[in-house]
Amino acid sequence: MTLLIFHVPLIQVMNGLVQTTGWPSVVTCIGNWFGKGRRGLIMGVWNSHTSVGNILGSLIAGFWVSSCWGMSFVVPGIIITVMGLICFLFLIEHPRDIKSDYPPQSPPNVSCNGLKIQNQILKAEETYPEKTWETQDMLGPTPVYPTHHVVILQRDTSAGKSGTSAISFFGALQIPGVVEFSMCLLFAKLVSYTFLFWLPLYMTSVGHMDTRHAGDLSTLFDVGGIIGGILAGVVSDKSHKRATTCGLMLLLAAPTLYFFSAVSKTGPVYAVLMLLVCGALVNGPYSLITTAVSADLGTHKSLKGNAHALSTVTAIIDGTGSVGAALGPLLAGLLSPYGWHNVFFMLMISDAFALLFLLRLIKKELKCVRQPVVEQTE
Repeated sequence: MTLLIFHVPLIQVMNGLVQTTGWPSVVTCIGNWFGKGRRGLIMGVWNSHTSVGNILGSLIAGFWVSSCWGMSFVVPGIIITVMGLICFLFLIEHPRDIKSDYPPQSPPNVSCNGLKIQNQILKAEETYPEKTWETQDMLGPTPVYPTHHVVILQRDTSAGKSGTSAISFFGALQIPGVVEFSMCLLFAKLVSYTFLFWLPLYMTSVGHMDTRHAGDLSTLFDVGGIIGGILAGVVSDKSHKRATTCGLMLLLAAPTLYFFSAVSKTGPVYAVLMLLVCGALVNGPYSLITTAVSADLGTHKSLKGNAHALSTVTAIIDGTGSVGAALGPLLAGLLSPYGWHNVFFMLMISDAFALLFLLRLIKKELKCVRQPVVEQTE
């Protein structure tokens, strides 16, 4: 018995260690493929896989819980193994890894001694082109191509050490917004994972359901999380205000948690509706921070072109959030014997702290006036 008590926590720690190594890598891969323009929407849709996994896990556990509970571990393990092999064989990390069989229509960039000779295609009038091109001095005669080309001498920022070496842990912490979003995610993930682990038990004890029906009903929280993640991505893309979007959803989440605790005792109809709303408001900020926000901070302008910071930044943010994921279920276990209202009070306080850490960034975003983009006319 003593040996079992020692081995179970150790296996759980090892399980968490190997699983958490995946998230920084996949966020980096997605960030390499998509720019900032519609990153919120794209990553919001992509991040729905986490909620789908939670739903699938709950359904698998509920199906085997009364007959052969060991299959609740074996079946997800098989799924992880299969998907790991698929990613290993077919995942393309970066667009530059794709080799095209067709030659480029324009000469490639040439780097020499820290200087990059970049060929840019510019449209110009047929007459007096030298007066209409807003470029630097040309180096020699302009080559003849199907469209006008000009050779511009620029300093290659990727040639230095900052462009090739990975950022340090403390260097990543100095990126503006990393600490604030990390602490916000700690409390947001605390709320989300408390629901993930304790919601079936809550529905069983308060709603007087059997274990399987309580597990099935709890999946609606993750369904709402899919909606909330996509909605947060769309709103943040349109408004260009990631922190404000997270803050608004956190502000609405706290009273929604209170309403859920009040109406969940009245019947399954209201419980279903409030589960969807709570899932959207709780998981929306969590989804946005772990995906689009992490990608934005990992490619922050203060990095000066260093493309090797995204994984480190994502690991710091998600790792800090994992602390909240561990604390939430632990606190719920300690408070639930004294009444479920204490658990929901703890969750509402956690949402308030998550919002508190974003206040400085929200204030900065609201003061910032987005500069209009000037488009060049032909």
